[in-house]
Amino acid sequence: MTRVRRGELLLVGLPLVRPFRTSFGVADRKECVLVRVETDAAEGWGECVADIEPDFSSEWNQSVWGAIEGFLGPAVLHEHDVSAGSLSDLFRFVRGNPMAKATLVNAILDAELRQRDESLASYLGADKRTVVCGVSVGITETVDELRAQVDGYLAEGYRRIKLKIAPGLDLDRVAPIRADHPDILLSVDANAAYTLEDVDVLRALDDFELLMIEQPLHHEDLVQHAKLQAQIRSDLCLDESIRSAADAAAALELGACRIVNIKQGRVGGVLEARAVHDVCLRAGVPAWCGGMLETGIGRATNLALATMPGFTLPNDTSASARYFPEDLTEPFVLASDGTMEVPHGPGIGVVPLPDRLAACTLRREVLEA
Repeated sequence: MTRVRRGELLLVGLPLVRPFRTSFGVADRKECVLVRVETDAAEGWGECVADIEPDFSSEWNQSVWGAIEGFLGPAVLHEHDVSAGSLSDLFRFVRGNPMAKATLVNAILDAELRQRDESLASYLGADKRTVVCGVSVGITETVDELRAQVDGYLAEGYRRIKLKIAPGLDLDRVAPIRADHPDILLSVDANAAYTLEDVDVLRALDDFELLMIEQPLHHEDLVQHAKLQAQIRSDLCLDESIRSAADAAAALELGACRIVNIKQGRVGGVLEARAVHDVCLRAGVPAWCGGMLETGIGRATNLALATMPGFTLPNDTSASARYFPEDLTEPFVLASDGTMEVPHGPGIGVVPLPDRLAACTLRREVLEA
């Protein structure tokens, strides 16, 4: 237990290497909220996975900023003794807002571990020093452009290719990639763009021997996902539907999926993500660590999480250069064998580069008791 004596909220913005299109929109830059906390003995960093607009999730940067500034931050600063593990109870007076809560949970856990000189991976019970990486490929204007991107990522060493799809931009995009690369691990991600009325299209994807079809239906439709899973051969993976360990347990009991994408920032932070992992591990269900175009702060957190034994599929922990011309931290680099080394320093093992952080900061506010 420790006292958080000061906090800092920062909104940062970084351009993306190329626009990233999904079924719900196009992003050409990354803007996110960072939190830095200071205790008597250490500092800690957390990155929020919310985005500029409430499209992928109901939280967005402005709502996260308000939740932390007005409620969550003051609650932490007014406590004489807090720990990352105590925040679940402390934050109970604020309903929902898991992305905002995750940012503080992760920052305080980072500070605790830096104080103890222990890495996040070690704390989580890591059974590996490197993580197998996949890559997510956005919807492109043309098939030729898609082919070029996929070929480039495979040449870099990525071990799984995930194609974003949407109604009308699905079978004709997956077919040429599978024809070009009959043996690669290939998956698709719909970001909830389909309904059960599209079952014929989704069933047709069975022909491509996919690793998984990720989140085809609405994020609240566990029963509908279970009905779909019973009608297709491909394994369904749930992403947006998994907001807690309870959600994961319910989805598995209903037969709504056979694979789980665990995003720590979406479920309330690293500690709840560990609980989701444990649900999957006990059920013998494969899991992997999803990404949200994180900067190096969030990427380091995700890499540590992906070292746990239940993360058995390639993760969306791509290299910094996949997303940014220049990251906030020292860049994460993909090895030629498609793996990435996990930071082994205290806490998440990285901090923002001061000059780079200053250049990218759009807004800043200090929180004090």
